Amino acid sequence: MTTTATSLPDRSKIAQEDTWDTASVFATSEDWQAACREINESVPKLEAFQGHLGDSPDKLLAWFDLLQYVSILMERVMFYAYAAQSVDSTDQSANAMVDTARGVLGGFSAAVSFAEPELMKVGFDTLRSWMESDPRLETYQHYFQRLEDHQEHLRSPEVEKLLAMASDPFRTASGIFGMLTNADLEFAPAVGSDGSKHDVGQGTITSLVNNPDREVRRTAWRSYSDGYLDFRNTLASTLAATIKQDVFYARARGYGSSLEAALGVQNIPVEVFHNLIEVFKQNLPTWHRYWAFRKRALGYEKLHFYDLWAPLTDNPPYIPFDQAVEWIADGMGPLGEEYVSALRQGALQDRWVDRYPNRGKRAGAFSYGVYKTHPFIMMSYTGKMIDLSTLAHELGHSMHSYFTWNTQPWIYSDYSIFVAEVASNFNQALVRARLFEMEMDRDFQVALLSETMSNYLRYFFIMPSLARFELETHSRAERGEPLTADGMIQLMADLFQEGFGGEVELDHEDTGITWAKFGHLYNNFYVYQYATGISGANALAKAILDGKPGSVESYLNFLRAGGSMYPLDALKMAGVDLTRPEPVEAAFEVLRDAVDRLEKLF
Repeated sequence: MTTTATSLPDRSKIAQEDTWDTASVFATSEDWQAACREINESVPKLEAFQGHLGDSPDKLLAWFDLLQYVSILMERVMFYAYAAQSVDSTDQSANAMVDTARGVLGGFSAAVSFAEPELMKVGFDTLRSWMESDPRLETYQHYFQRLEDHQEHLRSPEVEKLLAMASDPFRTASGIFGMLTNADLEFAPAVGSDGSKHDVGQGTITSLVNNPDREVRRTAWRSYSDGYLDFRNTLASTLAATIKQDVFYARARGYGSSLEAALGVQNIPVEVFHNLIEVFKQNLPTWHRYWAFRKRALGYEKLHFYDLWAPLTDNPPYIPFDQAVEWIADGMGPLGEEYVSALRQGALQDRWVDRYPNRGKRAGAFSYGVYKTHPFIMMSYTGKMIDLSTLAHELGHSMHSYFTWNTQPWIYSDYSIFVAEVASNFNQALVRARLFEMEMDRDFQVALLSETMSNYLRYFFIMPSLARFELETHSRAERGEPLTADGMIQLMADLFQEGFGGEVELDHEDTGITWAKFGHLYNNFYVYQYATGISGANALAKAILDGKPGSVESYLNFLRAGGSMYPLDALKMAGVDLTRPEPVEAAFEVLRDAVDRLEKLF
């Protein structure tokens, strides 16, 4: 199937083989409903364990067995509902499923909230002695260690239950954001220099800002920004509510700040965040140099935000989906046959990927799935180099899950975004290196370097800028200062102005509303991890490309580790230390090299 930026098909027009196979999770919606009922019926069984986790090792193991069974079912219920909504946010039955799933999750979370405070009461000396006497409990060693490390931030069973019960209504703000931006926002069509009209939507905006026609880019970007600006006050209110919830949770759990709460749960020092921001600010001149090059290469007197993705060649390659998968598989060849064959089969045969844009499909791309399923990827593939890169990125997440789920027990089947973004960016780095070797055609090389810079633009410029925005807005909330649409727009515009260094024209409102376009901000201090991820990924990829002994197996062991280790420990095992600024500085070296190569080609 070939899609264009001109129009978006209805979901019903997408061929089944181009969609993901969610029937492998639940064959029918009736099966999904039965799972919801089973979870609700399991709540009394879970609650019956309260006050008895310390009875004996056998009792504790019985608890973990039931918890695992119901948790896996709960994860499947949530995935199935969100998957349906993600590919068609106008589907009212899918929206109803998400609402139902959230309610089931709230009841389940409240039912199990007593467990960790009760385990603390049992005592870690007792838990250690039980692990020594009953090998079946050894699996939970890291889980118990994490609990002990963070016991000062756990509250009484009553408070934990209350916090769990609040989780469902506290997700309302992010739910409103999702429905507003994916289902209700309407954008005026973009208009080309020839008068042609192009649908603007979440599934087309990336393609439109890559269009060679500057009028298409300009009108698409203005239309897209105007759609958000029309609801600036609503979007500011939903984000402010989420930020205040972050502050509430941090204080309820005894953290010094929202940043400390977000990083502390993964045992990540706040210095990791601040190191990233400092190195980023120190290296802004590299971005200023790139903006100046892009302005010269495009022949523009003034460069605007919508020009930052403009193609630098008139003959960019069109890459069919199947070809993209084969090139990605070739790039990942150094990791061995198991990795490559699983990736290829998943993407081409087992319907891991929901491939193409359709009306109502949510913005962006993601990899999802839960324990005992295969991974799933949602994206909007249009055949551009950047789409190949996005597919490689999401397959990195999927293969991380694949190796984790095939290695770890359920208790460690989840891993933090901090390590997840290393795995995804690692794939892009390895594939990019292979494509540079394979193709010497200048247009292909320019397109590949443009993709490199687009990737860095998102992960190493926009995301750190959003992280700075996030730090300041949380700090304002912690000081009791107001969070308004105008204040957020001004803050965002000021941060981008610094990043542009006078080389890019600041369209104040269109640029300042950027915060409203990223649902990532509804997850407490999420976005900085894209930049630490690309830093760690490049360091690990370099070791493998340089043929460093043991680097391949170390990386695969990192993927297999899942949540069985703290993120920084897993990365140190793989060969990179993100507590230090050097990996971030080295990533800027990669960025500088890409700018050097572009300048030589022009």
